[in-house]
Amino acid sequence: MTTTGEECASARGGPWWWARRRSAVFDSGLAVVSAAECALEGYPFAQDAGVPVAAGMLFGLLAGSVLLVRRKWPIAVVLVSIAITPAQMGFLMGIVGLYTLAASELPRRIIGSLAAMQLVGTLIVTFVRVRQDMVRGDLDLGDWFIPFAAITTSLGLTAPPLLLGLYVGARRRLMESLRERADSLERELQLLAERAEERAEWARGEERTRIAREMHDVVAHRVSLMVVHAAALQAVARKDPEKAVRNAALVGDMGRQALTELREMLGVLRSGDGVGERSASVPLVAVGVAAAAAASRAVEEGEGPCLSELDVLIGQSAAAGMVVDLSVEGEVRGYAPEIEQTAFRVVQEALTNVHKHAAGAKTYVRLAHRVAEIAMQVENGPPPEAASASSARLPSGGNGLVGMRERVVALGGVFVSGPTDAGGFRVAAVIPAE
Repeated sequence: MTTTGEECASARGGPWWWARRRSAVFDSGLAVVSAAECALEGYPFAQDAGVPVAAGMLFGLLAGSVLLVRRKWPIAVVLVSIAITPAQMGFLMGIVGLYTLAASELPRRIIGSLAAMQLVGTLIVTFVRVRQDMVRGDLDLGDWFIPFAAITTSLGLTAPPLLLGLYVGARRRLMESLRERADSLERELQLLAERAEERAEWARGEERTRIAREMHDVVAHRVSLMVVHAAALQAVARKDPEKAVRNAALVGDMGRQALTELREMLGVLRSGDGVGERSASVPLVAVGVAAAAAASRAVEEGEGPCLSELDVLIGQSAAAGMVVDLSVEGEVRGYAPEIEQTAFRVVQEALTNVHKHAAGAKTYVRLAHRVAEIAMQVENGPPPEAASASSARLPSGGNGLVGMRERVVALGGVFVSGPTDAGGFRVAAVIPAE
């Protein structure tokens, strides 16, 4: 960022009322020159007025020194210059004082009034002096020269400093307004940067939540079935070798399926690395792009599960010893990939929870295709005592129901879960079809 007006103002420093040291030096130089001019002009004034020369020069020296305070009290400088105009002193002080007055922030009526007073005073003094010179014979010109000289001299000493001061004051005010706008833009940019950082942090958190949910859905179900089959394999290895072989084959198939799904998910996440590298110059934007790409690529490419694989899912649970009853109502039709994937994951996670917490319990899976929505319900009865005592102990992270609720609510649906009066557990969800 460039240096703005506030920083410039804080960086300045000068004595008394001056904003910069060089301004104080410049005004001091002008005051010295003005004092010297008025002191020299005080010599003929003292002779004409009949006062001591030293008093006239001292008066001129003091009057000319007033220019030192032109930035603090420009009105006083102009009034002093008007007051000493009859003595034909302070031409430099009058020009500089009027310029300073016009460039200041004073109201226009005050500037105009003082400028008119100085114009009239210079006009009268010039008119009288030129007339006296012509009467004494110092000038041998026509009567027309008196008003011409008076008007020309008064305008020449008043109009240029007044117009230049007005221009410089307007330009200064414009620059100050531009500095204020720059300060405002800088504050807005800082606020936008903070908001962008907050949005990026939110996007990172959302993506971490999504990855955790996908990993849970992919790994938990497959591994749960593998643990169930491994427990069954251990129980029947010596009694029924053929069944043990089938269970071992199922464990291998499920392990391969879990690895395949994990590879697909990791491939989707890695595909966002190129986007992040290309946007390395703007890391906040790259985070959002990579998060969006990783979050939606699997759905867009159709890599996620769909409702047509529901029979295979239920078959795997049945092969693990679960009694599952599937019923489908309504006309079967296709849905958007994210809707089918969410519906599949809800049923999958519900069956996984049955394996974990109610092994051996009979489970009912109901799927209803309605006009504007799709509804699913997974309900299990209470587990038999023998099965619950001998079931494999599966750990539970407590994130399954949370993940299902997040998926359904994200699509504008409704999710309900809880125990039943019969001692079982019910999971139900309704997802809009569009």
